[in-house]
Amino acid sequence: MQISQAKHAFITGGASGIGLAIADALASRAVPVTIADIDAEALEEVLASRGDLFRGQVLDTRDREAWARAKSEAEAAFGPVDILVNNAGIGPDGREFADMDPQSFDRVISINLTGVFNGVSAFAADMRARGAGHIVNTSSLAGLTVGRPGVGGYTVAKFGVVALSETLRQELASHGVGVSVLCPGLVATNLPRTTLKLGGQLRNGGGPMPASDVSPADVGAMVLRGIEDNQLYIITHPGERPSVERRAQAIREAF
Repeated sequence: MQISQAKHAFITGGASGIGLAIADALASRAVPVTIADIDAEALEEVLASRGDLFRGQVLDTRDREAWARAKSEAEAAFGPVDILVNNAGIGPDGREFADMDPQSFDRVISINLTGVFNGVSAFAADMRARGAGHIVNTSSLAGLTVGRPGVGGYTVAKFGVVALSETLRQELASHGVGVSVLCPGLVATNLPRTTLKLGGQLRNGGGPMPASDVSPADVGAMVLRGIEDNQLYIITHPGERPSVERRAQAIREAF
């Protein structure tokens, strides 16, 4: 869809990082945005520096009743949602499966994968009925290729987001609703802080993320292009292509 046609965007994990960058990019194109986040304090800080095109919504994406309330309140304020960005997530705990606390695995799956489904469940049927809209689900390059040991639970969730998005795109294409899956590489965000705040664990104890040549603002611009071009995959780091190709080659050889 054309960004100029959008009347309301709803973005989870919207108070910082990639989510906020997408919100800023949409607002710069005059699209009203509801930024939803579990961090009420971060929401207040963001809204204090934004204008009337922004509203905040405290939301734990694992809570389906909260999703229903959030949808109702958001659409009462800004009207039906045309663009949904399921972006909220936490990072890996750095443990291999044999050593991973089952509660940690459940937490990663419930936020990074089930939270995405909950957003789709809340908004997709209405978009389908209206015959318009676009959904962006944030996965990761870890959803396209298996990386280093210790990120297994995260990888499972992110592969799941890719599969969910590919299937959802097929289901909604004939109804005029687009679906994209965002697969970022390393981008400097508040992911470590968010992970710890939600009870997660990190291998480095939550230190700052390494520097990246790709900024959240860069990703925001990529997402807007992806929506307008109805791209299935939005890839932020083309230099990571060889690792994805190795996996694809191994699958081809298996056939």
